[in-house]
Amino acid sequence: MIAEHLMHFVGAPLDLFQEPLQTATDGPAGPSTFATYMSIVLRSIFVENILLSFFLGMCSYLAVSKRVDSSLGLGVAVVFVLGITVPLNWLVQHFVLDKGALAWAGFPNTDLSYLQFLTFIASIATAVQIVEMAVDKMSPKLYAALGIFLPLIAVNCAILGSSLFMVERHYTFGEAAVFGVSSGIGWMLAIVSMAAIRWRLRTAHIPAPLRGLGITFIVTGLIAMAFMTFSGIQFE
Repeated sequence: MIAEHLMHFVGAPLDLFQEPLQTATDGPAGPSTFATYMSIVLRSIFVENILLSFFLGMCSYLAVSKRVDSSLGLGVAVVFVLGITVPLNWLVQHFVLDKGALAWAGFPNTDLSYLQFLTFIASIATAVQIVEMAVDKMSPKLYAALGIFLPLIAVNCAILGSSLFMVERHYTFGEAAVFGVSSGIGWMLAIVSMAAIRWRLRTAHIPAPLRGLGITFIVTGLIAMAFMTFSGIQFE
């Protein structure tokens, strides 16, 4: 019975890579899987950027964006964590938390959706711990530069927010994986862009009251407005 459920939830999205067949009696075919995935990618990176549109993950964004190298390292770590936790939480949601999800274990009427926040945060903390150990082993200099902000990815609201968006938008497993990686890339793009701008602003003449976080918030708002120009992109 477990194998049947795995084929239903995991196997079905994998079949989406095949183009739908259209017969003479069928209506017009819907958007292809490639167009659907590209729409999620562009929407997550540019139009609905997790940081610039929803302003999630601002704490580490403001603190680490002083240096480009540290921002890039943290951005890559966020991409990796989101790429793991969003599809992982999809599996947890559909096989454990949803009402009737435990039918494969003999509990068809069980509803554990009230444990959603707890289980999502637990899976995120596990992934962050793996990333922290990997960064410490492979790049001690980057590990020292990121400092306390690397383990704090576990409580980064952008990480949890992406998993909650995944549930709210009813993504399939494949779409959840694409959405997780794309959201991480969008967050990384935002923090690296901000770090590059702040590095140039060090030599600019900025009024004293706006130095530091003041000009950072203004530039963040301008970047967010610039990203809104991508909202007209559509895939058909």
